[in-house]
Order: sequence, then structure tokens, then C-alpha cells
Amino acid sequence: MKINWKVRFKNPMFWVGIVVAVVATVSAQLGLTVESIASWSQLWQALYNAVSNPVVVVAVISAVYNAIIDPTTKGVCDSKDALEYDKPKEG
Repeated sequence: MKINWKVRFKNPMFWVGIVVAVVATVSAQLGLTVESIASWSQLWQALYNAVSNPVVVVAVISAVYNAIIDPTTKGVCDSKDALEYDKPKEG
């Protein structure tokens, strides 16, 4: 699996995609709302519940996988051009 991780890690949109994938998946699977996480102890309990639930773990892995792959290339690898980038490509 050839992915230019160095460039991905430099791209803020990569991190937004990962965070949204995890937070949205966990909150949807556990039925969380903003009101249900009003303290740090509730947050840690929700995270424990998420990690303890195999359905949530598989759903998060799937969501993160979908945030990582480049749908414009065949398979899960980056294109030859993308592998040569030193920083995210400008629009």
C-alpha cells in the first residue's frame, strides 16, 4: 500500500476527514448528543463504551479507511504523481 503519508499528515483536510470519520461514527453508533457528554467523565465513559463495542470498532475502522483511500486511483495506493509530492498540491 503505497501512500504518501508525509504529505497526508501535513494536509489539514486529511485530519478533518479522520476526526469527522471517528466522531460521527462513534456518536451515531452510541446515540450520543452534545447534552449527553457534559463532563470529562461522561466523555471517557463514552470512549470506553465505543472501544468495548465491536460494531463501533469495525465501523470506525471502515470510516477511517474510507477517509484514507484516494477514490481517484485504482486500489488503495496514491498515484505516481502524488507519491512524489513534498507538500499537498495546490488547487
